[in-house]
Amino acid sequence: MRITIKYEASWRNSFLDGSNSEPLPKSGRTFVGSMTTLGKRDNQGNYPNFIKREITHDTVMGVLNRLIGDQRKLYQSRNCPKYFFSDLEEHISFNDQQNQSEPINTETVYIRNMEGNTDQNSFTGMIKANDPVFTSDYSNIFWGVLTLDIESLCHFIVDESFQVNSSKQFDPLIALQTLDELNKLKAIDIETVKNALDTLQKHFPDVPYKIIDGKIKPIELYCSALYLQICRLSQEYDVSHALTKTKNHGLAGISKRGFTPKDFMDRYTTGCKKPIWGNPYQLKERRKGEGEVVSLLTKANGTLDILLNIPADKAEQLKRMIDDAGVSSFYLGKKGLAYVDVIR
Repeated sequence: MRITIKYEASWRNSFLDGSNSEPLPKSGRTFVGSMTTLGKRDNQGNYPNFIKREITHDTVMGVLNRLIGDQRKLYQSRNCPKYFFSDLEEHISFNDQQNQSEPINTETVYIRNMEGNTDQNSFTGMIKANDPVFTSDYSNIFWGVLTLDIESLCHFIVDESFQVNSSKQFDPLIALQTLDELNKLKAIDIETVKNALDTLQKHFPDVPYKIIDGKIKPIELYCSALYLQICRLSQEYDVSHALTKTKNHGLAGISKRGFTPKDFMDRYTTGCKKPIWGNPYQLKERRKGEGEVVSLLTKANGTLDILLNIPADKAEQLKRMIDDAGVSSFYLGKKGLAYVDVIR
């Protein structure tokens, strides 16, 4: 028996982890199609969240169950004592032929994000430029740490008597811009900042500074230096307004190793964090010798032949069940359009 299925625009990527062939987790399958998640590498340097899908035996079995009117998940159907294909699966094969006149194409698709995530680099509401951390007597010498060059920064960290002289006026946007510029600085050899790093590790022994190939990013030193400065200033000024009300009493949006723009601006705006409603499904990566490569969602058009080497009476029964169910069209994989063309 042969069942020929025509399909168009069948999605060949998945933006959910897990599989329909296994029980659904209590919290549901995790959305892995956000820009941040797609760009995460594993230990081998691959991108495991950019998931490619092909037609498999499970896909075919899911289609056959759908054609006879069974809309349960495949694993649920297989666990049923009256599963129609229980003795037939091993006799079922398939041939997927993609249409050469309408080849596989890729396009940018906007994926709706239902996870409630927030934008890493955006904010809502009005900016509170008059926050005490920017208008107090100590504000210039506090934020002035960010204006030091790396050599002066190291002197400041090691020498408690080092005076920061800065006339630059800071507000939330200027502070964020300055942090962003410092974040772009390339990693430096730890030997050039060894004394400063040793001092920071004594002050903050629980902080795991990220050292790779004997180098550290300057942003880690600058952010730690802000904490060092607020600690020194607390001996002379009331700096309680500069700290969060959490048990850690830290700087909003700034850790001792870096900063998060959305958390930083959440403290200094009248609005809330900006929700992410969705994003283009695309993976940008840099490949040696190729430059930036953009991978998009793949759609395929073609024909799927399902071959069933089963007894004639079973074939007749299956055809009758398909006719009775009257399924006109369905998904093949994710999205797209598929329909039965011929049953022989």
